[in-house]
Amino acid sequence: MLSLRSFDIKYVKGIGPQRAELLGAELGIHTAYDLLRHYPTSYLDRSKIYSISSLYSSGDSDFPALQLKGRFISFNTLGEGAKMRLVGLFTDGTATMECVWFKAIKAMRKRLLTNTEYIIFGKPTLFNHTINIAHPEVDSPQKIANDSGSHGVYPLTEKLRQRGIISRVIHDAVSSLFATLKHPLAETLPSSVLTSLDLLGINESLKEAHMPSSPQKLEKARMRLKFEELFLIQVDILMRSRKRKMDCEGYFMPKVGRWFNDFYSLCLPFSLTEAQKRVIKEIRSDIIGRKQMNRLVQGDVGSGKTLVALLCMLLAVDNGYQACLMAPTEILATQHYETIRGMTDRLGLNVKLLTGSTRTKQRRVISEQLTDGSLHILIGTHAVIEDNVEFAKLGFVVIDEQHRFGVAQRARLWKKSLVPPHVLVMTATPIPRTLAMTVYGDLDVSVIDELPPGRKPVETVLRYEEQREQVYKATLAQLKAGHQVYIVYPLIDENDKLDLKSLSEGYENIKASFPQYKVAFVHGRMKPAEKDAQMNLFSSGEAAILVATTVIEVGVNVPNATTMIIENAERFGLSQLHQLRGRVGRGADKSYCILMSKHQIAKETRKRLELMTSTTDGFIIAEADMQMRGPGDIEGTMQSGLPFELKIANLARDGQIIQLARKAAEDLLDSDPDLSAPQNALFVNSLKQNLNRQIDWSHIS
Repeated sequence: MLSLRSFDIKYVKGIGPQRAELLGAELGIHTAYDLLRHYPTSYLDRSKIYSISSLYSSGDSDFPALQLKGRFISFNTLGEGAKMRLVGLFTDGTATMECVWFKAIKAMRKRLLTNTEYIIFGKPTLFNHTINIAHPEVDSPQKIANDSGSHGVYPLTEKLRQRGIISRVIHDAVSSLFATLKHPLAETLPSSVLTSLDLLGINESLKEAHMPSSPQKLEKARMRLKFEELFLIQVDILMRSRKRKMDCEGYFMPKVGRWFNDFYSLCLPFSLTEAQKRVIKEIRSDIIGRKQMNRLVQGDVGSGKTLVALLCMLLAVDNGYQACLMAPTEILATQHYETIRGMTDRLGLNVKLLTGSTRTKQRRVISEQLTDGSLHILIGTHAVIEDNVEFAKLGFVVIDEQHRFGVAQRARLWKKSLVPPHVLVMTATPIPRTLAMTVYGDLDVSVIDELPPGRKPVETVLRYEEQREQVYKATLAQLKAGHQVYIVYPLIDENDKLDLKSLSEGYENIKASFPQYKVAFVHGRMKPAEKDAQMNLFSSGEAAILVATTVIEVGVNVPNATTMIIENAERFGLSQLHQLRGRVGRGADKSYCILMSKHQIAKETRKRLELMTSTTDGFIIAEADMQMRGPGDIEGTMQSGLPFELKIANLARDGQIIQLARKAAEDLLDSDPDLSAPQNALFVNSLKQNLNRQIDWSHIS
């Protein structure tokens, strides 16, 4: 885009050095390019004026940002020191409301007059039965009349608003920038893509996104800008994926030998599902293809991913290679170790666990066996990527819950092998297909969509505080039948500011409510040895009840546990509730998940909890989770793996555009694999400028 990337924001009319410094610190806007890519989140029709009485009569408490026209009746300065505030009583003739300023009080009091007509803009709230707006924008009607049409409402920080940088400042700066541009901006998409998809050009798109001439044009502009971001990412993903598949040789593992066969015939705990068999075939096809495998296995909680991973690691051992399984937490790594060692014990397979808690003497043994090749499978946490951990011949790597590992951390594991090992990524957090295209777009994807035989769906119910006695009676019945119970709390200790149940209080209550049963407890602040001791009490059956925080979300496998009670379930996200529910239903007995909630909860929260009671399908839950709350934590986690921050596209809500971008990227690279065609030169330049990669991670999944 011409020289806009190097055009300092301070030279844009209306900004200047002080505002430029603030915009850079608060929003990362340093250049004119950054300014144009700071998009409005909503739009204000300057011709539309609301009445105060209509706000009171609407019965609503969540208002959009809007305009009101009227006069200030009076001003009062209340409070002292840091609590000082200016309150202006505002009327439009239909009713009165309050405008409140907590900063720049003297300046506002000097500027604003009573009995003078103003137009104010802001987001109203209802407080003590009175409508008020904090730090509204205040303009004269004449200024607004000369500036009609739709204006963008921009995302800003509180600090910017307090320093006078409001949406109007951004709007005026963008308008000024467009007015001073002497030449059209260089197009950033290939002409073939623009034509085939009938997309607006970059100049028209940016102008319409900031100053829309019509709702239809705005929709087309936002569509083009979203597509552009997602298209750049998809081209980057596909280029790296195709390059790796061409260039990256992988270990050849054609043999199915005694380790695999003996385990299959002697130790397999239950028959494989058709889904597990299908995924193993897909992995086997990869490891005999002489190219490095990079495959993602998605499987709901309890679907048998670990068993699939073990069988594939045994194939690597059969071919003379070592395998490694890396998990994000010590609890999960230990659980994998106990499970795999238990299943392979009679085979004599050498499996070791390496975590931050492993003693020096044991580390020495592990190191010796890794380097002489006698250690077949190493299971561990981040400890396995330490520089002093060396393998003789690492050929197969399994990464569980890979989104918890940074790419640089994973890169250290690859360096432990002369040839990049085959990589199997596992996740128990179902990822909607369109999101997987972006987040794991350069991995081949396998799905285990079937539960092992004997597993029964967990019955989930929603209960309230007044039903606690019934819940405890049902819990007691499960305990008397010899089963075990999880009880999860959102907090470790009481918090005066949050009306939530806490583990410390709950532990004492549970002991008093079930005096004849031993109660164990675990939380994130415990030392590993303490945590292990408490977990062992529960997993051994000595303790019938485990009181815990979400540290048990993954990695805990007690088939005898049939009841999961989640306190303040309204405080948890859908995916987290689903993970917690996955701790029960791991045996053949009927299991239950009880969601305890306050009665007074938001409509969306109730909808979320009711969805949990209606399905146990993790993929349905994942889709609904993103639709209800937007990308939220999911996008936050996933964006860390993207080549640049999304400014307008939304991974959760723009699924159709992701698919469109993926198809367009495939078509472009099919016709011009290395993007060397002259007609794609401008696009290549845009791709390089946007990605700006300092380190090439192209060989790492």
